[in-house]
Amino acid sequence: MIALIWAWLTDPAHWSGPDGIPLRLGEHLSYCLYALTAATLIAVPLGLWIGHTGRARWLITSTNAVRAVPSLGLLFVMQILLSTNLPGGAAFVVPSLIVLVLLAVPPLLAGTYAGVDAVDPAVRDAAHGMGMTRTQIVFGVELPCALPLLLSGLRSATLQVIGTATIAAYVSAGGLGAYLSEGLAIGDYPMVAGGAILVAALALGVDALLAVLTVVLVSPGLRTLRGSHRSRPGTDISATAK
Repeated sequence: MIALIWAWLTDPAHWSGPDGIPLRLGEHLSYCLYALTAATLIAVPLGLWIGHTGRARWLITSTNAVRAVPSLGLLFVMQILLSTNLPGGAAFVVPSLIVLVLLAVPPLLAGTYAGVDAVDPAVRDAAHGMGMTRTQIVFGVELPCALPLLLSGLRSATLQVIGTATIAAYVSAGGLGAYLSEGLAIGDYPMVAGGAILVAALALGVDALLAVLTVVLVSPGLRTLRGSHRSRPGTDISATAK
């Protein structure tokens, strides 16, 4: 079986054409990028606001509840509801992106909120005493301090989105999941295994890049501080409302 999988992965015919690995990989990456961008634009500002004001903490638990809904079932519902109102390929792509955004928002929101909530109140008081406005405190003090947990939430969201984006193929939206759905349909298990390996390799590669990005963006002092206070309440990205 390993030899068959390797033969499928190295077959030149699978690296060109409309069903080739590069095209499917590009589709998969584009779906993930669009979904993560949209989720970041929604979750990060909302998480900053909740963490700074302490209001609407119930949104953290509410968004986490969405993750309990089966992604494939939610995709079919979205596709049925939206397909008649969207033209062409958008009828397949948009429902997939909505599901991926809903999946990516909870870890990003929880990570941002937990990072801001864990900021020492004395730091906020010092910034306020220096004459900083509320906006300056949020973006100049709280956001940099929250960055380690925010990026941790981003890494979690990215891994989930890359893995779940395979379901887009079940509504004819393409991506690497096409190898899984098509392989299962025709009984080509080397294709199924090869597609799964490609998804896993993509997830590991992107996660490694995000790990490097974390090292570059986060101050060494903050990384050390976060590491020595992991047991403090409110510092876990899965933290919800107090």
